[in-house]
Formats: sequence, structure tokens, C-alpha cells
Amino acid sequence: MQSICVMRSLLAASTFLCSSASPLRLPSLALPFRLNLSSPRLGAARPVSAAAAKSRGGGGTGSAMEVRSAHSGEIHVIVGPMFAGKTMALLRRMQVEAGTGRNVALIKSDKDNRYGLDSVVTHDGTKMTCWALPELSSFQDKLGTEAYDKVDAIGIDEAQFFDDDVHDFCCKAADRDGKIVVVAGLDGDYKRNKFGSVLDIIPLADSVTKLTARCELCGCRAFFTLRKTRETKTELIGGADVYMPVCRQHYLDGHIVIEATAPTRIVLDLERSTVIHALK
Repeated sequence: MQSICVMRSLLAASTFLCSSASPLRLPSLALPFRLNLSSPRLGAARPVSAAAAKSRGGGGTGSAMEVRSAHSGEIHVIVGPMFAGKTMALLRRMQVEAGTGRNVALIKSDKDNRYGLDSVVTHDGTKMTCWALPELSSFQDKLGTEAYDKVDAIGIDEAQFFDDDVHDFCCKAADRDGKIVVVAGLDGDYKRNKFGSVLDIIPLADSVTKLTARCELCGCRAFFTLRKTRETKTELIGGADVYMPVCRQHYLDGHIVIEATAPTRIVLDLERSTVIHALK
């Protein structure tokens, strides 16, 4: 009997709430930005404020920097081994930012000349125009102060090649200038040691996305990059001819992989030498 009374009280309270002139409302939630439905979130795409839009159109007073200073910046980091899709994730994020009316800029190191210096290019050929710089600190000077102030989002590809100024650049761009900064790069070298300064900005980041590839030997998830040559210097720019993504087990068996791939390279080198000799 007591349970029935309690139930009646709850039903009465529910009826009162439904008939109230001021019904309860759930808070609205912003839809987070996603590269696609199956990929991890890099952070919510921030809406362009009316004041910022008015300033871009010339109808406001003060510089774009002053308008944007009301917003805090963002830092998003994308890491993983080679062939994990880091550059593709970066380009998609930049395309989304541009699609919402933001001004975007893309930067890469001038050390990376695999596909030319005027574009960031993925392994499957997708590309986007960029600035190729020796160091990030020169970006504002190269672009010009007025143009820099109008930039809303900055993408940095192959960030491991910017040795010492990634941390300071990201701090300045996000904390002081209110920009969205998306950084993509290797988190480790072929020895699984820290590569460049990419890991130094993780404490600054709003989000960190660790991507994986597919092991070239077994198809399992690949977390590491294996170098197929005996070159020992840390910075050795190359593609599938030099590196392969591997799982933990095949990384540990890396010397076996290197021995297995060596005869193929030797045959190719001999054939190339024979052709060159014949042409002479």
C-alpha cells in the first residue's frame, strides 16, 4: 500500500511538470567536430562570432586581432607512425575550418621536399597549398602582420622537423593570438625515441589523437615505424622505399625484416646499374 501511494505521488508530480507554463529544458550541446564518423574527435569546431565576421567584412572597429582576443585559442595534436593518415587528418581539419568561413594557413618544414615545397601532400596524392619554412618563428614575418592577424587556424605538418620552436610557436599562436593550431607529426623515430619537439606540446594541447597504421607484414594495428635501411641518422626523409609501419612483434623482429627486404633492393640496384651501364 505504501508503494502504491508513492507511485501516485510521483505521477502527480510528473503531471504538474508537464502542464507547467515554464517547462524544464535540457541544455543545448554543441556538435563536436569529427574527421568522419569512425575517426577520433579533434575538438569542437569553434563558431565564428558575429563580431569577428563583421570585422572581416570591414564593418567593425579595431583589428581582427582585437576581436579574436576575446576567444582563447586551441591546440590539437595528431601523432602516430608513418602511413597512419596524420597528414590526411590535418588536411581534413583545415578543410572543415575553411568551410566554416575561417582563414586557414598550412605550414610544413622546407626539409620535406618529397612532393615539392609548395604543397602538403598525402601518400595517396591529396594535397593543399602551404608555406615551406625553415622554422616556425619566421611565419608571421613571411606572411606579414596584417595577413597573420586575419588567420584563424594554422596547420603544421611533419612537425618533428621543426626542432626547437614548436612549443613557443604554439603557445604564442593559441594563448596570445587566439588561433586554432593543429599539429601533425611523428611522436617517435625509427628507434622509438622521441622525435623532435612534438611531444613537448602535449601538455599544452586541448586534444591529442594517436593514429595507427596497418602492419605491412601481418595486417595488425601498427604503432611503430621500421626503417628498412641500415642508415642510422635520425632525420632520413623517405617514403615506402625506406620505411614501413609495423606492429610491436614485427618491430622487435625488425632485423629479420631488414634482411628479408635487402635482397630485393640489391636486385633492383643491380638492374638499375645494368641499365645505366648499357646506356653509356
